Amino acid sequence: MMFDIGYSKQAIKFLKSADKNLSTRILTKIEQLKENPIQHDSKVVEGYAESMYRARVGDYRILYEVDYKGNLIGIVKLEKRSKIYL
Repeated sequence: MMFDIGYSKQAIKFLKSADKNLSTRILTKIEQLKENPIQHDSKVVEGYAESMYRARVGDYRILYEVDYKGNLIGIVKLEKRSKIYL
């Protein structure tokens, strides 16, 4: 089962401003999430009402939600590790 992907405004802005190599790596990871939303390196992020997960891409993190009923993965935030949890 393949999931659809939805992007927040912040995520779209980040991908447009990131260098091509980084955005390609992040988009490759997001493509993998479509097949399997909870991967071996995905972790639950504490402190959010909904179940929020994070995936690693080097020093960067993808924060995302999984909606199994709607078959949707929402990319909430993309950011460098040092800034994402603030």
